[in-house]
Amino acid sequence: MTQTVQLPLWLFILIVVFAAVTALSHFLLPSVRWFFRRRLERAVARLNKRLTRPIEPFKLARRHDMIQRLIYDPEVSQEIVNYARSNGVPENVAFQKAREYAREIVPRFSAFAYFSFGIRLARLLTNTVYRVETAVSNETTFAALPRDATVVFIMNHRSNMDYMLVTYLAARSSALSYAVGEWARVWPLSTLIRSMGAYFIRRRSRGALYRKVLARYVQMATTGGVTQAFYPEGGLSLTGALQPPKVGLLSYVVDGFDPEGERDIIFVPVAINYDRVLEDRVLIAAGQRGDRRFGARITVVVGFVLRKMWRRLRGRDTRFGTAAVTFGDPLSLRRTGAGVPVSELSEMLMDRIAQAMPVLTVPLIARVMLQAARPMKEADLLAEVAATLEQMPPRNRVPKPDVLPERVARAVARLKKRGVISEGPEGLEIVEGQGPVLAFYANSIAHFPWEDAAPAAELLRLLGHKITNGGI
Repeated sequence: MTQTVQLPLWLFILIVVFAAVTALSHFLLPSVRWFFRRRLERAVARLNKRLTRPIEPFKLARRHDMIQRLIYDPEVSQEIVNYARSNGVPENVAFQKAREYAREIVPRFSAFAYFSFGIRLARLLTNTVYRVETAVSNETTFAALPRDATVVFIMNHRSNMDYMLVTYLAARSSALSYAVGEWARVWPLSTLIRSMGAYFIRRRSRGALYRKVLARYVQMATTGGVTQAFYPEGGLSLTGALQPPKVGLLSYVVDGFDPEGERDIIFVPVAINYDRVLEDRVLIAAGQRGDRRFGARITVVVGFVLRKMWRRLRGRDTRFGTAAVTFGDPLSLRRTGAGVPVSELSEMLMDRIAQAMPVLTVPLIARVMLQAARPMKEADLLAEVAATLEQMPPRNRVPKPDVLPERVARAVARLKKRGVISEGPEGLEIVEGQGPVLAFYANSIAHFPWEDAAPAAELLRLLGHKITNGGI
């Protein structure tokens, strides 16, 4: 027992390393984690005092704990048994499959990443690319929502900038939880998006087990009071017009709702419109092909954004006009009745989005020029745009009469620069082959009536080419 034992130096070093790792894992690291967790909890408590709708404990739960809770949920457990039987595999294999789905879906929300980095990035990007305008009634609408209800934003989907725009605008009120598609499952974008509280969904998955895991996560988050944001159209609009809603995520929310429970669910319609959609030509091309294969490379998009930010930092105004967001009339699920068919509920929400749609300068110019189908002097265009704006509901008008001439002049200059319109001896006219671009923007306000509107077929004849998959 007291004899000296000689060890090789490499073995001694290995023993010391193992001892250090053991000490860290059992004594030091738990204390360090506890220390930082306590600081984080105090920071979140201070943050919640500033937010209109504080961050709920469900959103702050550890990701590992949330995954365990999800895969051991009784409904998920039953679906695991069904999966094993129908596929002829052991239940432990089906259980691992459910775990994979849960790990794929459940986010890793970080209040620090969301409010310290994410909001600043969203603010910088949106203000670099657009002049952001919101309806005066937005804050009043949001402030009037019951504090004990779960809020679900239901939004139309025009651009990938929608995420940044609404995140930035909602920053003073709450932290949003988005459902994002497969496009975002690329490193390091996926890590950032998870830390912002978004969860991934497979839009083409038809497996019952996957749908059950996703449904239960959405229902748990809704019951836990997490403020969420859905795009019922299921993807970006390829025509610029509002698309028929899909009921997938909405049906999960309605199916999990307890009318006698403590929390009501309040749907807030959100209408988004732009003077320039960054992906417009990509979307139009996909619509004309009849597919959803978007050819834009991420490197091209990142390079474009970085150039815009650099120019903005140097004091140059590089913005593409206005991006506008308007909240529609909220809808209480408890008052509407949980028995209302989901298809009918989704149509009601899309109708409220349509009625709240902001009317911007470029959509007005597009509508006027498509209707005229002849060259126009800029003064005549301004007069027609002003007259058309007057026909729109007052709450939807974004450009005010005193700034309309300047907005029209800038919009015309941008459309010229893009090669959409040109100025000839007789005035402004649509460049050949660019009618679909103007139709893309005119479609965003196509649901508003216009006394002088000609039938769409006549407009198509005058344009001399076919505008695919969209009305005017």
